Amino acid sequence: MAHGQPAPKATVTFATNHKARRDYDILETAEAGVELKGTEVKSIRQHRVTVDDSFARIDEGELFLYNMHVSPYAQGGRANVDPIRPRKLLLHRREIERLQGLLSQKRVTLVPLRLYQAHGLVKVELAVGRGRRQFEKRDRIRERESQRELDRTLRLRQKRG
Repeated sequence: MAHGQPAPKATVTFATNHKARRDYDILETAEAGVELKGTEVKSIRQHRVTVDDSFARIDEGELFLYNMHVSPYAQGGRANVDPIRPRKLLLHRREIERLQGLLSQKRVTLVPLRLYQAHGLVKVELAVGRGRRQFEKRDRIRERESQRELDRTLRLRQKRG
């Protein structure tokens, strides 16, 4: 490690979107900064945030995250803001344009996978995902169960053999 540089901080995950990997085929991921107010940062650091029903959308060339619920900070008082307000996501212009090109396809949307801290800043991992239909979800469950059954029989054969 170089002299005079601080040690790299470990990433802390504040919230994960468990539904995203089940409901979407993830095509690509990107990291974006989140523009927050002071009390929102304090509340997020207390893990009082959910991203389960959130989605991102490009409006007038800027990227926004909708339906992310940040609980009001207990000592915030009047400084607290609307818990589900749209929050601006910080990306370079080229990255936003690239995402917009991907979003022009059918059944494709931007969903947050997780909200975390990197180098002292709150970041969101966004995924370009294609929505799965109900029958695709059932097929995936069937495949997983058959693979589990196959693994189980192989393990039993190895124990006996």
